[in-house]
Amino acid sequence: MLRMKKVAVLGSGVMGASIAGHLANVGIKAYLLDIVPSQLSDKEEKLGLSLEHKAVRNRFAQTGKERLTKEKPSPLYTKDVLDLIEVGNLEDDFNVLSEVDWIIEVVVENLKIKQDLFAKIEGVWKPGTVVSSNTSGISVHEMVEGRSDEFKKHVLGTHFFNPPRYMKLLEIIPTKYTDMNLVQEMKAFAETVLGKGVVIAKDTPNFIANRIGTYGLQITLQAMEQMGLNADEVDAVTGRAMGRPKSATFRTLDIVGLDTFVHVANNVHATATDAVDKDAFTVSNTLVKMVENKWLGSKTGQGFYKKVGKEILVLDTKTFEYKPKSKFKSASLEASKRAKSKAEGLQALVYGKDTAGELAWTITKKVLLYSANKLGEIADDIVAVDQAMKWGFNWDLGPFELWDAIGVEKSIAMMKAEGDTIPAWIEEMLATGNQTFYKQEASTDYQFSIGGKFTAIEEDVKKINLAKLKAEGKLIKGNKGASLIDIGDDIAVLEFHSPKQAIGADIINMINHSVKEVGANYKGLVIGNQSQNFCVGANLMLMLMEAQDHNWPELDMMVRQFQKAMGSLRTLDRPVVAAPFGMTLGGGVEVSLPADRIQASAETYMGLVEVGVGLIPGGGGNKEMLLRWTEGVNPGDKVSLQPLVNHVFMTVAQAKVSTSGEEARQYKFVREMDGITANNDFLIHDAKQVALGLYNAGYKAPKERKIPVVGETGYNVLRLGAKDLMWGGYISEHDYKIASKLAYVLAGGLVAEGTLVSQQYLLDLEREAFLSLIGEPKTQQRMQYMLAKGKPLRN
Repeated sequence: MLRMKKVAVLGSGVMGASIAGHLANVGIKAYLLDIVPSQLSDKEEKLGLSLEHKAVRNRFAQTGKERLTKEKPSPLYTKDVLDLIEVGNLEDDFNVLSEVDWIIEVVVENLKIKQDLFAKIEGVWKPGTVVSSNTSGISVHEMVEGRSDEFKKHVLGTHFFNPPRYMKLLEIIPTKYTDMNLVQEMKAFAETVLGKGVVIAKDTPNFIANRIGTYGLQITLQAMEQMGLNADEVDAVTGRAMGRPKSATFRTLDIVGLDTFVHVANNVHATATDAVDKDAFTVSNTLVKMVENKWLGSKTGQGFYKKVGKEILVLDTKTFEYKPKSKFKSASLEASKRAKSKAEGLQALVYGKDTAGELAWTITKKVLLYSANKLGEIADDIVAVDQAMKWGFNWDLGPFELWDAIGVEKSIAMMKAEGDTIPAWIEEMLATGNQTFYKQEASTDYQFSIGGKFTAIEEDVKKINLAKLKAEGKLIKGNKGASLIDIGDDIAVLEFHSPKQAIGADIINMINHSVKEVGANYKGLVIGNQSQNFCVGANLMLMLMEAQDHNWPELDMMVRQFQKAMGSLRTLDRPVVAAPFGMTLGGGVEVSLPADRIQASAETYMGLVEVGVGLIPGGGGNKEMLLRWTEGVNPGDKVSLQPLVNHVFMTVAQAKVSTSGEEARQYKFVREMDGITANNDFLIHDAKQVALGLYNAGYKAPKERKIPVVGETGYNVLRLGAKDLMWGGYISEHDYKIASKLAYVLAGGLVAEGTLVSQQYLLDLEREAFLSLIGEPKTQQRMQYMLAKGKPLRN
């Protein structure tokens, strides 16, 4: 695989700076270069600077770098990565291009400017260095006209989607000159190091995702106007009901910016050679007028939607006045919501005989036919198209997966009845008795190809699919909450699959079974799953019901069982590796902390958040955090424990949640010896390799160690700090009560400072504090509010 130690990013606008930021996220030094300003800013004039001053000449790049710290959501894993970005300009610092491994051009979308820049790059280019353009639509072939054959071999398009940290899709666009070995090496590098989902696209206008996505937005706008609907009515249909993001069509356009969308549409229209594209990508008068009015969406405060006070208004495109949103009701939408599966829901909607059904069918039909007609022109296979739309536009299903879901034969019969022409390669597929674009045989997935046959879909060996393994009979044991799965090489995975992966009795039972099974028959255990989030904590509803019924013995038993299960993970004589990702909260953190290693996703949002519902961690979270922060402190050391305990107290009392896997290290949820995986698809594989490595190195379970505590003195310090906050009006009396309970547990009770206490002693303190708080009426109010509203109550 390619090794990229240094990369130069040319252009420090939103995309250029964000790409440099993401390179820094994964540990790659990035030079961020831009043009030299032609005149001084007011601030520079006041400082008495000249155009020759270095700060002036690097101003654009420096501004781009500084902007990374202000954007939300943050493009950076932590602010520390900024140290890996070095700013400069395209005149004084151009020679650094001769020392880098990859040069990424992200300058203005103008072919002549890009051609001139490529000519200049070749003048300092080191043979072997990769050169790419982040263009979203200009032909890469045309950019390299006039360049040498050797240079052309190393040039390709790398179209990142914005924002680069969060958007999975990276379209790689080779030219006819590009070395195809380099293309595959770049693909592997981008997937493994940058965490991207890569599709190989043809060098055509807007490539794959923007080509189909822009087409879909255009025909949706056309359908809205033809049917006399408004944006809010269309969005009620084209969001989650159709397997698209909640922002649906027009809220998405407002976020993207109508001027940006118009530019993308015009790009295809200008280069289109067939009447279908010319017509489809003709920008409507509605959009033209909105852009003229500077109603560009979120960035100008109004677009298809406008917020006035707390009310969100919608644009009436017939009168061009804003009005209150309507409540769009539809039988087909309701039927879709009641459906038992995604496929049944889509069928209920697109075949519905009302306005919503007609709209959904019209949009779906056109997108499916357009995708089928452009196959071969924009991509070589249906998998690339489907992945591009899922990763670039956050669709649940790509066009061909969607076609399978609604039924290929039924939909094509309707299309023919409405006078549509079906692409010949699909007619051929049906004529040979095949009724789907995808199929599975003997655990292998196949896709139908234009050549008229099914071909196996090649999957990276690092993508371990738990659902597929279970279908293949690799389930060791399972219940409603969790499953133990054999993932090969004598490693098992404990998968949570309860609603939101919330921890209840089923999961605790499976943890206990997993410990016995792995201890007897396997080399190691990985705790992970492939849902939206790792684990959002314990089953809050169950605990609240027990508390409201005053069933204290049952609650006490639940907490004891959870603590005992966590202890069994820590003492198992086989390596345990937790693989957290996404939301990893409360009990999800407590499951991860006892593991021998954590292999976290780069996008892991980890925190002990129990105070938000009026509780403190009860499954060993406090004890585990004390273990981590006091590690290496010996009883005889003249080291003050108070600052260390203060860190733990503030982390738990303020319910701090990491904004990335890397930031989780700052709270010691993730340790220096733990790993980070950039690509979530590879997370289970990477955790498996860690477990195997520990086993092969002669793994031995950690010995029980006692923990030094700050005792009564430290307890009073922590409590006094909380009381100051209460007196200052920053926290409520109930917040203070919670903080006091937490302080008592973290201090180790009313013992002498420096006392060594057992882990079980601290667990008992945790359990007692947890149970006392859950009996408080105000805590139960907080729990009920969280369940009803999804956010904390301050009472």
